[in-house]
Amino acid sequence: MNQIFKLILAIFTIIFSGCNSFGQQKDDYSAKIDSLLGAKSPRDFNGVVFIQQNGKTKYAKAYGFADLNKKTPLKIDDKFSTMSIAKQFTAVLVLQEVEKGKIDLQAPIRKYLPDFKYAWADTVTVHQLLNNTSGLYSDDIDRPLKFKPGAAFNYSNMGYYVVGLVLEKQSGKSFEALVTSLFKTSHMNNSAYPNEINSKFLTKGHTVRKDSSYILNEELNFGPEHCFGSHLIVSPADLAKWNIYLHSGSLLKPATYKMMTSYVITNKHTLFSDDPIGYGYGLRINDKDNMLEIGHTGFHPGEGFTAVNLYYPKSKTSVIIMENVAHENFDIAYYFEQEIRKIVKESNLLK
Repeated sequence: MNQIFKLILAIFTIIFSGCNSFGQQKDDYSAKIDSLLGAKSPRDFNGVVFIQQNGKTKYAKAYGFADLNKKTPLKIDDKFSTMSIAKQFTAVLVLQEVEKGKIDLQAPIRKYLPDFKYAWADTVTVHQLLNNTSGLYSDDIDRPLKFKPGAAFNYSNMGYYVVGLVLEKQSGKSFEALVTSLFKTSHMNNSAYPNEINSKFLTKGHTVRKDSSYILNEELNFGPEHCFGSHLIVSPADLAKWNIYLHSGSLLKPATYKMMTSYVITNKHTLFSDDPIGYGYGLRINDKDNMLEIGHTGFHPGEGFTAVNLYYPKSKTSVIIMENVAHENFDIAYYFEQEIRKIVKESNLLK
């Protein structure tokens, strides 16, 4: 009888210990993030933090205001600009056309844009546009190439504009139609192409100057040419859905996905590492740490948005931070994004 009692006690101890461990795991990161986002130095946080694992929400909170002038509170399902996170959507659409045999990644873009006025169209390939090795400058298509195509890395929004032209030409569809369909396929029901109607539902961006004053941007100064690489409208929760569809094999064949998430070039980004990490197709690939990390950032002080989308394949975890503010002082621009990333990576959530 005494042995039975001891056995029952041991079972209850294991169950209680497991429950307590689960509770500690949850508090391991959420309380720290709460405390961080309440800080006022070196700046305020104004945005949404959304963390999801295996399709289950682990953390979702909105801090600050949708409109700093009117003090309208932000909501978790508010819509933000992707900024450069848009590049991975364009990359997937291009790769879907590659799978259909309509685009050759290694072909010069002259093959698809025969009347393009730039001589470099004879040598720059689709592959080089997607991984930012084309030599194009970021926002000026008229400047001569910075280097021989394929020789180095130079981040280029114009490169994604050009590859977007190839995409529209070879698919026979507008980018708006392609993105709208991709959002539908990924069940991103709270996201949209930024046309005149949809843009009315976009949270307003704020440019924070170095003296801490701010400018509320009533509308973005982006045209259709920026949508390929710099601006789509999404909610944080929808970005988590996107991660599931992209990284689970629902959008691309395994071999094509491997091309997107492999790299032949590295580049340094302040959010990820002091050392260079890989750049695939619209994705940064950090395989230098103790766990694989795939993601991208978005930032434009002039338009007033900061965004980070991180994915950890081993635990199927998404960490998404979207702010409708962007700081001209780049030293603190990604402060909260860096700190939240650090909290999550040091927590039990990814173990």
